[in-house]
Formats: sequence, C-alpha cells, structure tokens
Amino acid sequence: MRAADRERAIVDEAIRFFAERGFEGQTRELAKRMGITHSAIYRHFPSKEALIERVYQEVYLSRWSPDWGPLIRDRSLSLEARLTRFYLDYVARVFEYNWVRIFVSSGMKSFGITGRYLDIVRREIIEPATAELRHDLRLPDASANPLSERETELLWGLHGRIFYLAIRKFIYETPIPSDLDAIVRDAVQTFLDGAKTTMPKLLARD
Repeated sequence: MRAADRERAIVDEAIRFFAERGFEGQTRELAKRMGITHSAIYRHFPSKEALIERVYQEVYLSRWSPDWGPLIRDRSLSLEARLTRFYLDYVARVFEYNWVRIFVSSGMKSFGITGRYLDIVRREIIEPATAELRHDLRLPDASANPLSERETELLWGLHGRIFYLAIRKFIYETPIPSDLDAIVRDAVQTFLDGAKTTMPKLLARD
C-alpha cells in the first residue's frame, strides 16, 4: 500500500475507532484492529495527539461550511429564514454517528476538540445571530452596546435544543422524530417568538 493510502486508511479507521471507544482508546488497539504494526501508525503520526488533531480536521473542520457565517449576516433574508436555513444544513452535515460521539468524548477529555469547535460556533453563528436579532427587533446596535452574556445564552439555548436531538440519537440511542426539518422550523419559530419579549427586557436591565 502506498504511504498516502496507508495514512488515509489509518485516519478513516481512527475516526470509527475513537467514535466507538472514545479517546481513551489506545493506538496499539487501533493498530491491532487494522492488522498493522503499532509502529506503522507512528510512521505517519508522531503521537496520538497528532492523530487526534487529524481526526479533528477531518471530522469537524471539513464539515464546517464557509457559507454559514455570511448566511447569518445576510439581511436580504428574514432572520427566521436565515436561522432555519442554517440549522437545516447544520443538521444535515453533523447528525452523524462519528461526528457526535467524538464530539461528546472530546468534551470529557483534555484534547480540546470540543472547545475549539464551539469557539467557531460562537464566533461565526452565536454572536452574529445575537447581533442580527437585535437589529431585527430594532434594539441598540452591538457596536454601541456590546452583547451581553444573557443575550448570547438565548442563542446557545436554540443551538443546544437542536443539537440535543443528535445526543438522543447517537449517545442515548433513543428514537427521535423522523421529520427533523419540521422540528428545526418549530424550534426557530418558537425561539424568535420568545425572543421578541425577552430581548428588550434584557437590554432594559443593562
């Protein structure tokens, strides 16, 4: 097998392996599972951490769409349309066994994948969407009145509500609705209905 093909095979199997076993799984066990020597893995990846970093690149960064950030800021569409379109696409891309299980496993370890990924979500989705919500409700611009933690937590709540469906399916292994599109649309609409009342109150308290 060519070196590039062997590396590709190691990465693909590592994704499946870590999704099943978590990051406590040993590279020696991974090698045995693949039918290769332990040293063969380290010819391509100098450490377990380097292999995990490659998994992060493959599983998370490769599925992040560069269109999502601009979509959230696109005022030619209603905010409801923007959030709905984003979450429909997000669900289609990340509701996948390996993605969800590695994400949760990383959150319980010190490899930093979860924190780094959520920082991207915060920067590209949560904070811009909070600023757009202010604009939609004709509230003070974020450039003059910085976003508060309580405001951004409203958006994290929407994000968490939708992502919890993936937790139920791939972590708890319990049934979830078959029509996820309808669930996403309901979640966004319910969130915006509530935000119309809650957001002005939060700014009034500042």
